[in-house]
Amino acid sequence: MSVSRWVDEWLETYKEPAIERGSLNNYKIHTNTIKKAIGNRPLKSIIDVDLQKILNQKAHPDEDTGAIRSLDYLTKLRATMRGIFKRACVSRLIPYNPAEYLELPASKNGTHRSITAKERSLILQLAETHYAGLWVKTMLYCGLRPGETLALCWRHIDFKKKILRVEQAMKAHSSKIGTPKTEAGVRIIPIPTSLLQDFIAAKRSPLEPVFVKVQSSKPHDRTSMLRMWKNFKRELNILGGAKVYRNQITVPSIAHDLVPYCLRHTYCTDLQDAGVPINVAKYLMGHSDISTTGNIYTHTTEAALKDAAKKINKRSTDKGTSSNIFSM
Repeated sequence: MSVSRWVDEWLETYKEPAIERGSLNNYKIHTNTIKKAIGNRPLKSIIDVDLQKILNQKAHPDEDTGAIRSLDYLTKLRATMRGIFKRACVSRLIPYNPAEYLELPASKNGTHRSITAKERSLILQLAETHYAGLWVKTMLYCGLRPGETLALCWRHIDFKKKILRVEQAMKAHSSKIGTPKTEAGVRIIPIPTSLLQDFIAAKRSPLEPVFVKVQSSKPHDRTSMLRMWKNFKRELNILGGAKVYRNQITVPSIAHDLVPYCLRHTYCTDLQDAGVPINVAKYLMGHSDISTTGNIYTHTTEAALKDAAKKINKRSTDKGTSSNIFSM
């Protein structure tokens, strides 16, 4: 029996009857990773080294997106491996469980960061001319998740009130549009004036998607969204001074971990720098748990430190202290 055949049987027999579709799709992400790496090999031939190499490889940046797999992702991949091979062992298809003593490679909890000042400057410069510019600026200035941008229609934008309503999202691991994952995902977001002008210039009929494929004008799916980002990032690399040889970027100028979610993360840190209370930021971000917002707010930015310094210096001056506490 091949690994692929056993993995499919394991999913069908032990997982599909017992878990919800969303959880099943998450399992399929990990099982597809396993099948891609060793699916054609006989189940009996797999040893612990084979599985450890898969885990180690996934700890490196993704070849397509540059994203770094989080510790949570690696933990779930290892758990999936353990479940698959433990059941094979119990069923006496293999003599031992090669996944039992796998080690987690070094990784971080969480993969997203805010963009740097240099990245922001280059991104906004390119956004003025690139076909993905409005999409990129929407994530940066309104904090939308990529899946939320794909479900955005023109009827969701109120030009008079200068607000954007998030009511739908593309479902995880599919191209189906539905309600957001949690109730907190439904929210109203103020649109900055500069972005509003871009929306006005691009406006179409209310039921049309805001973001469509350039050539066909059809709604984006996850595959086309990824291609759009890869093209934008390539042009960003070139704009930043990357070295190109035979149309291939040989020495990038942009960090590999710059992914669309970094724009949403930046929106949250911008809220912090603007002094927006964390409970309001929680609403605008669509977080169901304020601790999620808090984890981003704890990433103290230089602007936040400078603002704190000004407030502390002002307080010390008001109390008659002549020297500054900070000089930033």
